[in-house]
Amino acid sequence: MEDNKIVASNFIEEFINEDLDQGVYPYVQTRFPPEPNGYLHIGHAKAICIDFGTAEKYGGKCNLRLDDTNPTKEDVEYVDAIKEDIKWLGFEWDNVYFASDYFDFIYECALKLIDKGLAYVDELSADQIREYRGTLTEAGKESPYRNRPIEETRDLFKRMTEGEFETGSIVLRAKIDMASPNLNMRDPVIYRVLKATHHRTGDKWCVYPMYDFAHPLSDTKEGVTHSLCSLEFENHRPLYNWFLEKLELPQPSRQIEFARMNVNYTLTSKRKCLKLVNDGIVSGWNDPRMATLCGMRRRGYPASAIRTFCEKIGVSKAYSVIDYALLESCVRDELNINAERAMAVLDPLKVVIDNYPEGKSEKLNVEINPNKPELGTREITFSREIYIERSDFELVPPPKYFRLCPEKEVRLKSAYFVKYASHETDENGNITVVHVTYDPATKGGDSPDGRKVKGTIHWVNTGDAVDATVNLYERLFNVENPSDEEGVSSFADNLNPDSLKVITGCKCEPFIKDAAIGTTYQFMRQGYFCIDETSTPDNIVINRTVALKDSFTPKK
Repeated sequence: MEDNKIVASNFIEEFINEDLDQGVYPYVQTRFPPEPNGYLHIGHAKAICIDFGTAEKYGGKCNLRLDDTNPTKEDVEYVDAIKEDIKWLGFEWDNVYFASDYFDFIYECALKLIDKGLAYVDELSADQIREYRGTLTEAGKESPYRNRPIEETRDLFKRMTEGEFETGSIVLRAKIDMASPNLNMRDPVIYRVLKATHHRTGDKWCVYPMYDFAHPLSDTKEGVTHSLCSLEFENHRPLYNWFLEKLELPQPSRQIEFARMNVNYTLTSKRKCLKLVNDGIVSGWNDPRMATLCGMRRRGYPASAIRTFCEKIGVSKAYSVIDYALLESCVRDELNINAERAMAVLDPLKVVIDNYPEGKSEKLNVEINPNKPELGTREITFSREIYIERSDFELVPPPKYFRLCPEKEVRLKSAYFVKYASHETDENGNITVVHVTYDPATKGGDSPDGRKVKGTIHWVNTGDAVDATVNLYERLFNVENPSDEEGVSSFADNLNPDSLKVITGCKCEPFIKDAAIGTTYQFMRQGYFCIDETSTPDNIVINRTVALKDSFTPKK
């Protein structure tokens, strides 16, 4: 009904509304078709949100289809990882399919093209095919095998399938137009010999379809109405439509392209990411510095923040590069609302409160999350000896320094006002202990006489603090566009030397040792942090998700 028509918010939805209005399709069905040859990255997140979000908006279906047409690069490990990442982002597919589900159908389609005189077996080498293809300004030239009889092509294709020919020695090409201004239409290869064991079909096949051939056939076989893909496939659309037209398939799918996500200071090429992993530049696909979804999850990025990021970027056809700071802003906004607060000291300096009774301790209350008062408070222990950040004390403070120093009184978060009294040093003159006095009348951080202090610092109690190792992560690259570099080896010159700093001996509130893997916190005045997957109660490991504000300094 017209009253129920969905108001389009982008050009994709305008096309879909047009198709529904004209009765081209009675429903909306999309698909997300990654190749299982690596882990999903931030760029895939945009495609996932568009594919699944569009189907959801129209009350349609979205399938997950794994494009497993290249057995030499694909693995079940990647299949499982892709499924996990999609679910983590908050989406559910209607069905899971594989391109390999349609291998028999795709093969029959190839035979149909042969019988129509629209495909031929070519014995040119890969280099010769490239040479014959021509350029953007020069037409290609026809292969000497282009006009071989249909019966001969059929026989050769059958012998290819039976394993008579070696990998890469012979191919099946579509017969279209070697003078086409679109290079994709110049007799593209649609099948090649590839003697490799497939992760699902084993050794049943030794010929595999090319993506450009398998893609439209899989879409239409599956009932996909709108095949949404990134802009680099725009020049492939005429080929997509040619296959569907010549094969006379019912209700062919419609391909619609959108601009892919480009984020500065990140690397999203699977091939180059694999190189980073294999060369040991990162610890794995889920290294928190990687732009992979599993890396971001390990770092503590909420799935909802990534979805918000994709929504803010929107859907367009224009090429653009998104500032990584926008993603970090979305992460901060999300965690500011939802993350529990805690106190942790990364570079501890011991403080002794001289006038606090020895042997005494007391319980103080701190808010769990000021944005969620319904969560209430948590008890923390306060006693004569505490840890503060070493940077929160200066004997000779710089101008506008409002933390602990000889001249200024400072507030301990949720505790008392304290004043400097003296300090101790080691044999090298390094300060090891600071002595202070406290005002018992300022419990809770307020003074009954109305005096004000400008500085509030966090602390942890020495008696029950737990040790932790904290990984401080920054962006992996110092250059905005690492993908533009000529070779993967040159990445080493553009790595950010401060992308990871490991700090041991940090002091945290005791409840942290029982926190579940992946739990995120705002460490007061420090930033947002996440319990790492390697953490145990006896060996706590914490990752910095993002600082309280952007502190990254790019290479000059």
